[in-house]
Amino acid sequence: MTIRYPSGQQPPNAGRAGQPIVAPHSSSFAKRGMSLEKEINDANRYYLATEQAVIYKKPTPIQLVKVDYPKRSAAVVKEAYFKRPSTTDYNGVYQGYYVDFDAKETRGKLSFPLKNFHQHQVDHFRRCLAQGGVCFAFIRFTTLDLTYLLPASDLIAFWDQQGRGGRKSVPLTTIKDRGFRVKAGLNPVLDYLPALDQLIAANQAKGADHE
Repeated sequence: MTIRYPSGQQPPNAGRAGQPIVAPHSSSFAKRGMSLEKEINDANRYYLATEQAVIYKKPTPIQLVKVDYPKRSAAVVKEAYFKRPSTTDYNGVYQGYYVDFDAKETRGKLSFPLKNFHQHQVDHFRRCLAQGGVCFAFIRFTTLDLTYLLPASDLIAFWDQQGRGGRKSVPLTTIKDRGFRVKAGLNPVLDYLPALDQLIAANQAKGADHE
């Protein structure tokens, strides 16, 4: 099966039997986020098995271009395109709250580059927050081995400031101040529910202040 990307290019190793499909980016960029993503996926499976939360990674949309039907009961996909995801990577339900987030990693030591996000993701956060969802950016500083949940409202604020000529990154000091630290655990290795509990409590406190 031929799978193409929106630019019309094929991945570097397309057509090799048994070889994984790799996006046409540099190897360092392509691998960014995979370690964090795996830890989140493992944590989500644990939370599901222990009935603590139901959170899933959204599948990457694929547009089918050419499909053969050698048999009436079977279809063979010959060509398809990866479509850009329209929203964030993860969503689900935790203690009655709709949860929505995206996971990013950076090798930077002083700040998180906003270029790691896209306008459609920020717009999605806005819509979810307007409906009372709990939204955040899962950010890891790989060199420092630090992981935080940054509320989507803070990410949006920096994004909007960027559009008005502000800085193009979120300082680590700000993430430490406004975010919630995710500490390493045993099972799961990345136990992020305690940090999520803190975020929910902070949101509730803000809501009480406005009543």
